[in-house]
Amino acid sequence: MVTNNIFSVSANVLLLLFTLTAACKKDKITSPGSSAPSVITPATNIAVPIGGNAYITQSVSGFTEKINESGLTNWIATSTTISVYFKAGQTGQLDLAIKAKTDPAGSSVVKVLVNGSPFTVNISGASSKTYFAGTVNIATAGYVKVDLQGISKTGTSFAEVSDIMIGGTATTANLFFANDAANYYWSRRGPSCHLSYTVPTGDMEYFYSELTVPVGEDKIGSYFMANGFGEGYFGIQVNSPSERRVLFSVWDPSAGQTTLVRKGTNVTAGRFGGEGTGGQSYMIFNWQAGTTYKFLTHAKPDGAGNTIYTSWFFTPETGSWTLLATFTRPNTSKHLTNFHGFLENFYDYNGYFGRKAHWTNQWVRTAAGVWNEVTAFKFTVDATGNNKQRMDFAGGVENGKFFLQNGGFFANNITPGTMFTRTATGISPIIDFTSLP
Repeated sequence: MVTNNIFSVSANVLLLLFTLTAACKKDKITSPGSSAPSVITPATNIAVPIGGNAYITQSVSGFTEKINESGLTNWIATSTTISVYFKAGQTGQLDLAIKAKTDPAGSSVVKVLVNGSPFTVNISGASSKTYFAGTVNIATAGYVKVDLQGISKTGTSFAEVSDIMIGGTATTANLFFANDAANYYWSRRGPSCHLSYTVPTGDMEYFYSELTVPVGEDKIGSYFMANGFGEGYFGIQVNSPSERRVLFSVWDPSAGQTTLVRKGTNVTAGRFGGEGTGGQSYMIFNWQAGTTYKFLTHAKPDGAGNTIYTSWFFTPETGSWTLLATFTRPNTSKHLTNFHGFLENFYDYNGYFGRKAHWTNQWVRTAAGVWNEVTAFKFTVDATGNNKQRMDFAGGVENGKFFLQNGGFFANNITPGTMFTRTATGISPIIDFTSLP
């Protein structure tokens, strides 16, 4: 009888221990005597700075939300959406939180959407804290979009947000976002990408090319540069919802100043500064997406230590060439060199928009009058792309035409330095040089 009672008590003890162990595992109880379970929050130790990776993608006129190097401030409207982007280079679990603070005695509720999956976060107090939002599965590698929207608040602002905090298996390799605070402005503009043409050697006097911007790719802030050369550039841009320009500029040399010789009708000419200095000319012209435009640039030494540069723009709307300008560049004696094209966005607040264009029918003409078709280019990007602050850049060949693409946070980028070739047409431009304005 004693033995049986001992066996019965021992069995009950073992059953109790088994039950407690299972409960601890299920509810993450830290000790058998704990009165309440403690939830283990996934680690989110990687900070994606708002200052270099976010945009106000929806807002109402009159509100004052701002994104600066420190992050998001003055967030007061429920109608505002702030979108943050980073590239997850592999699939897996993504754990996400936001690092934020609000008014000293205030509190707020904000919605966090991760690739469309919604979570709610409660924020309180003036001390910056990390607030866990939730976990999603990244099924396809590529850019992740995180939207922030205000739901309710007791103070003036929903929150000041400095970072999106992330972790999980999707973040353990090939993770890309802007982390160079000194260059957040350039990161938010997006990567510029270039066509560096392969051109025969010799004294090239003319450069001819054609450019088409597909419908829907003509975003505000876009510059589609058709004829680039060692000392300047010539292309079309979108300045605002109501203004578009054709732009031709020549840089200053290291000594001396580029000066205007003549300009076309309805062309404005002067000086430019900021990213270097030089002579600039532009024509306000409502060029259209889906239409192919032609560009012609000429350069020739004047025999007195200067080079004369001239560009013309052909509009199908009029069926004729228009003179942009002629500039004299001192302390320069050379023909055209360093032939290229490029695509860029010049407004940092809308670098989340994508843009694309096709470059084709490129030709260079020697001083002796021989046309040479350009059928190859090397794809390159600027420092923003090379330093992997942004990875949404591409270039190549589509339907026999060269193309460049940037912005919009698309997934598949092209490796800088890749060479591309298009099929030659063998049909050189027909231009009456004597009748050019």
